Amino acid sequence: MESKTINLHASSVSIYFITLALFLSFAPTTIFCAPFHLIKRENIFPEFIKWHVYIINGLNNKNLITHCKSKEDDMGIQNISPGSNINWSFRTDFFHSTLFWCHLSKDNNNNASSSSASIEVFWYDARLFNKCDWKKCVWTAKDDGIYLKDLRVNTEELHYRWDD
Repeated sequence: MESKTINLHASSVSIYFITLALFLSFAPTTIFCAPFHLIKRENIFPEFIKWHVYIINGLNNKNLITHCKSKEDDMGIQNISPGSNINWSFRTDFFHSTLFWCHLSKDNNNNASSSSASIEVFWYDARLFNKCDWKKCVWTAKDDGIYLKDLRVNTEELHYRWDD
């Protein structure tokens, strides 16, 4: 009786390996020979994409002071002149917890009452990924607030207002 059970088990293992071998023999042709127009960005894992974040100073005649960071990285305090930008690149983690945030303030020549805003500039969200066209998030600080550029339709959307 015992040997029969072992033989059935060995038979099941053999079927498993034969099925696995068949799958692996056809998988590369299915995966690697798929037409590129059928591969969609929504099907790509964000972990494999190199992301870029841009903070652009769109203020009229004022410098923009930025301090951007994540849990692991700190971009330091930057003083950005009008029309200039800072940017950095990274890959997300496999736990979907990558988050970058910035504290932005208008430089009012050492005036204590300058406007500021604390904002998130990258988080794990499919809507953000689509607006960033799955690679580049472009934020612009303007006089009335901070805008995210929707690269799919080439428009800017107001996301944050300045704290006065």
